[in-house]
Amino acid sequence: MRAPVSHSKGPLDGYTIIDLTRVLAGPYCTLLLADLGARVIKVEQPGVGDDARHIGPFVEGDSAYFMSVNRNKESIALDLKSADDRQIFESLLQTADVLVENFRPGTMEKLGYVWEALHERLPRLVYTSVSGFGQTGPYSKRPAYDMVVQAMGGIMSLTGQPGALPTRVGVSIGDLAAGLYAAVGTQAALLQRERTGFGDRVDVAMLDCQVALLENAISRMQVDGRVPGPLGSRHPSITPFDVFRARDGWLVIAAGNDAVFRKLCAVLGLHGLIEDPRFLTNHLRCLHHEALKALIERQLNSAPCADWQEVLMSNDIPTGPYNDLAAVCNDPQIQSRQMLIQVQARNGQSLTVAGSPVHVGAHRTPLVRQPPQLDQDRQAILARIGIS
Repeated sequence: MRAPVSHSKGPLDGYTIIDLTRVLAGPYCTLLLADLGARVIKVEQPGVGDDARHIGPFVEGDSAYFMSVNRNKESIALDLKSADDRQIFESLLQTADVLVENFRPGTMEKLGYVWEALHERLPRLVYTSVSGFGQTGPYSKRPAYDMVVQAMGGIMSLTGQPGALPTRVGVSIGDLAAGLYAAVGTQAALLQRERTGFGDRVDVAMLDCQVALLENAISRMQVDGRVPGPLGSRHPSITPFDVFRARDGWLVIAAGNDAVFRKLCAVLGLHGLIEDPRFLTNHLRCLHHEALKALIERQLNSAPCADWQEVLMSNDIPTGPYNDLAAVCNDPQIQSRQMLIQVQARNGQSLTVAGSPVHVGAHRTPLVRQPPQLDQDRQAILARIGIS
């Protein structure tokens, strides 16, 4: 049994992750583990490093893209086709709890690191693989990027305005979801190891994760007999639950049940809607959502967003402003939750990035290490494994 860990250092303090990942899905997984206190050793290609180091925008030559997902990690450059570097890598594996990689299936096997052989030699090692389509299935050997799995997984078909061109989700949800699920699976495998003494293989596919995020769309399709399409901002099964225009901008109103809807009508001065036969139940409101939205927006047009926000919040009606990213960064709730942290480029220039949303006890994701320069921790890493 492992000794209790100090929550001030993070719940994963004491675990070592060898990180062979690059770009976003894999690095996002290891970022989550690093933020929770694990020691993450990022193994990169000599002279080139993680592909993300070459994706802009750049801060004095450092990639802001790379910096946003690689804090709290160490870096060592190793050529896994070199005998000397392979010896170093295998020494690192001897000290590791987890190996994370996001190569196309078959690449690790070509390098000589087959799961079955590693498991026989290092039975406690957890081996996490993140790929476009997983380790099995007819698509397993295909390359994939976020855009590919967004399109194939159905997320894109639900995004955007009705009748508009196909629209990508505004962030790389294909990569991010895979990173999240991989972090969950890795921690589950570590917990299982506490019981069994053995590590296991974690296989996460980006396409699978997109399907897992479809929420109730598949069941709605079966019940309604219609293939769901994009709905703009409204909820497919709850009304009113949408973005509404007031006099000077947009705000969200989310009336999740009949009681909240009646309260909303009273607050807006739309008492007649409470008994309107079109809006008596949530099902009826969904059928007549366009008419209801028009009536609500006509009333909202009588005052600015801030006034309506104050009235709605004071009556405990779920609402919120429609924020752009500048407004998000200035939001006092976001700031109080430490969701914005500062990392530094090599010249000391600061860059604001998103922090971790996971709070465990007193642990609040301290920035222990700045995003590493390529190979900057080589000497310290080698010293810890006894190689001069």
